[in-house]
Amino acid sequence: MSEIEFGLDTFGDVPVDDTGRPASYAAAIRQVVAEAVLADELGVDVIALGEHHRPEYAVSTPETVLAGIATRTSRIRLASGVTVLSSDDPVRVFQRFATVDALSNGRAEVILGRGSFTESFPLFGYDLRDYDKLFEEKIELFVRLLDEKPVTWSGTTRAALENADVFPKTESGRLRTWVGVGGSPQSVVRTAQYDLPLMLAIIGGPAKRFAGYVDLYRRAAEQLGTTAHPVGMHSPGFVADTDEEAKEIVWEPYRVIRDRIGGLRGWPPVRREEFEAEIAYGSLYIGSPETVARRIAGAIGDLGVGRFDLIYTAGAQPVSARLRSVELYGSKVIPMVRELLADRR
Repeated sequence: MSEIEFGLDTFGDVPVDDTGRPASYAAAIRQVVAEAVLADELGVDVIALGEHHRPEYAVSTPETVLAGIATRTSRIRLASGVTVLSSDDPVRVFQRFATVDALSNGRAEVILGRGSFTESFPLFGYDLRDYDKLFEEKIELFVRLLDEKPVTWSGTTRAALENADVFPKTESGRLRTWVGVGGSPQSVVRTAQYDLPLMLAIIGGPAKRFAGYVDLYRRAAEQLGTTAHPVGMHSPGFVADTDEEAKEIVWEPYRVIRDRIGGLRGWPPVRREEFEAEIAYGSLYIGSPETVARRIAGAIGDLGVGRFDLIYTAGAQPVSARLRSVELYGSKVIPMVRELLADRR
């Protein structure tokens, strides 16, 4: 197995201070920058920021925050997680991330997604009835832009381009680009079709149930004559000094955000027993460094992925606990996972 990459992922959840007072949106964004700086110092490979347009989250333009992080870090890769391409313009997305790439000396990458949340569609004037068509057309255009040559393109979701050259160019000549997939076989095949790496969003149940998607991606790449790139996965979790401390920090903020979103989607309220079961057997990587490392190593082994990103925020968690989680992930969890994987070879 080649060297595994390890990342951290956040939507910029608005935290609280140690007295329980919510931070402002501005402070929440600055907090994400501080956590990225710490992750960079600890040797974490990637920081990925998700795009949301809801009151619980402060990051609506990941590339803007990544540009700020670029100026204060030296090695960590700077990713979106994800950019909702369906409700954005492919040309502008490319330009913004090429700019982050310049500011960071080539460390930018974009993870494109259709959007599991739909607030951005009415916000920017898109019809949800066009959900599939928007992504299909826009990813086709974005992939052409990655060649960094003049583009001629036409579709129904934006104005046509005729021999259009897009600037700035990247110094490497290629912006690292993934596609985030939540469980659609069609999306997996499309990712292989466009010769892009696959990032699996695994937010419920055991990782092993996604093994079929990894296999599908590799078979599709072989049949289409494209490259089966190393697959990535991202899942929620949290690290504290002990298992019980981690659970107690996460449970209440997790319950609140889960039930708020679940209420909009028709889900029943989450029970503590479900939470505990997801930690023990599912896709919540919550606990001490030893517990989290063991579970991450197991997931990587089950799926054979080349990258694991931990979504380290879930609701209004205390700032001090978040910083400690980043610290433990970088200083203890990642080295432990590497050691466990080496022992299994």
